[in-house]
Amino acid sequence: MLTVTNLTKRFGSKAAVDNANFDVNEPAMIGIIGRSGAGKSTMLRMMNRLADASEGSIVFEGEDITALKGAAKRAWQSRCAMIFQQFNLVPRMDVVSNVLHGTLNRRSTVATMFNLYPEDDIHKAIEILDRLGIADQAPKRAEALSGGQQQRVAIARAVMQDPQIILADEPIASLDPMNAQIVMEALRRIHEEDGRMVIANLHTLDTARRYCDRVIGMRDGRIVFDGTPDQLTTGAARDIYGAGDDFSEAATSTEIQALDRSAATAVNA
Repeated sequence: MLTVTNLTKRFGSKAAVDNANFDVNEPAMIGIIGRSGAGKSTMLRMMNRLADASEGSIVFEGEDITALKGAAKRAWQSRCAMIFQQFNLVPRMDVVSNVLHGTLNRRSTVATMFNLYPEDDIHKAIEILDRLGIADQAPKRAEALSGGQQQRVAIARAVMQDPQIILADEPIASLDPMNAQIVMEALRRIHEEDGRMVIANLHTLDTARRYCDRVIGMRDGRIVFDGTPDQLTTGAARDIYGAGDDFSEAATSTEIQALDRSAATAVNA
């Protein structure tokens, strides 16, 4: 389905993504992990065409995505939805209208200007919110919701696009452990129930192991690991994060139990 070949993005003399190569043969949930600055976000931005590649190609179902321009590029961005760390909602707009923004690429300029939506689209938006457990929040302003609820609204907006791929750029980085688990479970359900490919940038090893079918590790712009969660050993994690023997997985954990154990260890010490 997806082939990334020699993908490179340079900013001046520095390569943020350096000669990345990987194939995805079927819809899967893939986690990309690594330290801040490893190139994870730049990789997703090139896949969504928010950034242009310096070299290489991204081919999806036989189409070279890196070569698209104008209307063809916008059509691709409709098929490849993006979820951001900071939600990117309209704070003073109600939740259901934020979700309906996922249809903007299919609507006329006049309908967009006057905020007019077909009744079927409104029902579909509420159904998606119900799947994510927040249908009761539909009439509220987005700014009135918690961070975890806002991220689920952002996921609902992405699903409203009816995309083939969902890209999530650090979707749980600003959330507490409980909401982080709720959001990751929502992404996993969308992958399993809808058969959509989901690619998420993650900081934490436990999250990647628990929710992803495949894990790609990046370090200094290069892919240094590509395997199953079971293959993501502590030794492999040290290589990805450039850490020494004192590396502790608990330091990257979002699991509540692991955080409790880490806190207890610190108190005992």
